[in-house]
Amino acid sequence: MAARPKFFVYVLGSTGNGGVKTYVGWTLDVARRLVQHNAGKGAKSTRGRAWVLLHSERCRSRSDAMSREWYLKRDRAFRKRLAADLK
Repeated sequence: MAARPKFFVYVLGSTGNGGVKTYVGWTLDVARRLVQHNAGKGAKSTRGRAWVLLHSERCRSRSDAMSREWYLKRDRAFRKRLAADLK
């Protein structure tokens, strides 16, 4: 029997000229996705910055991961608490 795919939602953080920024996404492989973001091959909004993983959660399905991503993108207080250690 084939292994079930693992879905993750993650929060990245970065500091730079524009201050502290966070990014929320979902993926099947968090480590690979972080490498992509740092290589400038991630989302357009993440290019040109050095990112660190602040948080990740495993989800049961792609749908659950996408739903959780939507929620975390709107939870500014949670992302602000995560990014507090970057300053």
